[in-house]
Amino acid sequence: MSAKRDYYEVLGVKKTASAAEIKSAYRKLALKFHPDRNKETGAEDKFKEINEAYQVLSDSKKKQTYDQFGHAAFDPSSGMGGGQGPFGGFGGQGGGFNWSSYSSSGGQGGADFDFGDPFEIFEQFFGGGFSGRARQRRPHYSLKIDFMEAVKGVEKAVEIDGKKQTIKVPAGANNGTRIRFTDFDISIDVGTNPRFKRDGYDIFVDEKISFSTAALGGEIKVKTLTGELKLKVRPGTLSHSLIRLRGEGVQHLQSRGKGDLYVRLIINVPEKLSREQKKALEELRELE
Repeated sequence: MSAKRDYYEVLGVKKTASAAEIKSAYRKLALKFHPDRNKETGAEDKFKEINEAYQVLSDSKKKQTYDQFGHAAFDPSSGMGGGQGPFGGFGGQGGGFNWSSYSSSGGQGGADFDFGDPFEIFEQFFGGGFSGRARQRRPHYSLKIDFMEAVKGVEKAVEIDGKKQTIKVPAGANNGTRIRFTDFDISIDVGTNPRFKRDGYDIFVDEKISFSTAALGGEIKVKTLTGELKLKVRPGTLSHSLIRLRGEGVQHLQSRGKGDLYVRLIINVPEKLSREQKKALEELRELE
């Protein structure tokens, strides 16, 4: 498999190009290589490459990540997770796009999973004024599922245009994941969870610990996506310390890998203290 070309090279712009310059370059190239206008061999592949580059460089956060890490930032197999997490970076869907789509035999009529169709981007700019594929408008529906249903996968019985359909949502689906059937598309809308915060395939949780556990160390139980795990807390742990549990995140849509679980330890300071607790803390203060 050949290496990906630099996205700036694909669009023919400098790394310092403004958002307007990137958009302008994309418009010109999209018009030139759109398969409904350009029938030359390789035009469609070029068009896909142009749109892939634009999806990253037109998004300031994805662009910043790409500038720092290159293509590896959006490759699930690289183990980078595609983001910095909700505790100190940006949220999102990790890779955020994938033209080649994830195929599945599940669901009536056959279904594909993908993260953004470059032909739809073209329609947004030019109004779908060309014949053929870019002008075809497929029925598009939204399916809301629970947070854990997205993590583990689920089958949903729905009725579309008077016909019963079984929608098989794969484990690892996220907001915006699209399931493409023969006659229509389904976009997934995932609910939130009071405990788990998701960033791509990584999961972030806050876990409160007592002051004594933080100071002296100890063992706590942490609820994960699949159950409870015992976690050792080192003596002298500071509040907001982050612990990474590899492979305890969300299943990747396109590989067997999983994201990671990040546990942020929060020292729980009680609002009210008993007489014995106050005395103990006063004695500690005298020793400091």
